[in-house]
Amino acid sequence: MAENSDIADVWGMVGKGVLVTGGGTGIGAACAEALASVGAAVTICGRTEEKLAATVERITPGMGGSVQYITADVQEEAKVEAAVTAAAAVTGSLDGVVANAGGGGGMGPLQKLDIDEFRRVLDLNLVGTMLTLKHAVPHFVDAGGGSFVGMSSIAGSVAHNWFGAYPPAKAGIEHLMRNAADEFGVSGVRCNAIAPGFIATEIMEGVPRDSEVYDSYLVNTPMGDVGQPEDVGKLARFLLSEQSRWITGQVIAVDGGHSLRRGPDFGQFIAPGFTPEQMRGAR
Repeated sequence: MAENSDIADVWGMVGKGVLVTGGGTGIGAACAEALASVGAAVTICGRTEEKLAATVERITPGMGGSVQYITADVQEEAKVEAAVTAAAAVTGSLDGVVANAGGGGGMGPLQKLDIDEFRRVLDLNLVGTMLTLKHAVPHFVDAGGGSFVGMSSIAGSVAHNWFGAYPPAKAGIEHLMRNAADEFGVSGVRCNAIAPGFIATEIMEGVPRDSEVYDSYLVNTPMGDVGQPEDVGKLARFLLSEQSRWITGQVIAVDGGHSLRRGPDFGQFIAPGFTPEQMRGAR
């Protein structure tokens, strides 16, 4: 159920036009719900229309907010531009973006990775975020300012062995946000990144709760648990709102303290496909 309030617009989000990429499930859907609950006109986009439609149906906006969707793949620039334009058209301006679309793939020792898969993951995460930023910024400038949130990961700053292109892609998003914050701050445009740890989404259901991999998350998380999508959604709402007006160029972790320690050990998952020598870098 979405949070609702009939009190004052303390978030400053009533009537604001917002785009959430990858908004059909998990973290993206939670961001859309948190923003719509305080009056934002939220447009979500993703590749699967059925998931987008189901999310729109499930969310109950508050304070006059709304949720609508458009199908778009962030790896296709024309589709990204169309999604940004659609989000701005709802209220006449675009005021905020959560660039959540992304994903992993191609795990294994670096010397055994497939280059096409490596490029695909970079393109989906880093280039997709860059294209969203590219087309959002002019709308922000037209509106007199705006807030852009790139979705990074604990993997962007803490080593995640055998994770392929995902860690460097997320690290790239963080630095992209820093550069954009510096470049466009003069226009009232703020850019920040969120770095979630283990969040209980559909994708992370692939990590069995009785596995060594799952245990490696918990043992390195001071709060001893995993996060929920709404934990990220609430931070995204704050960063898009007027309450964070003096925050830009930052990377904020939502990980129960996991980034204080070490990354997870996915060796159990990939070891069957590689020899011990290959895991250490041999041919």
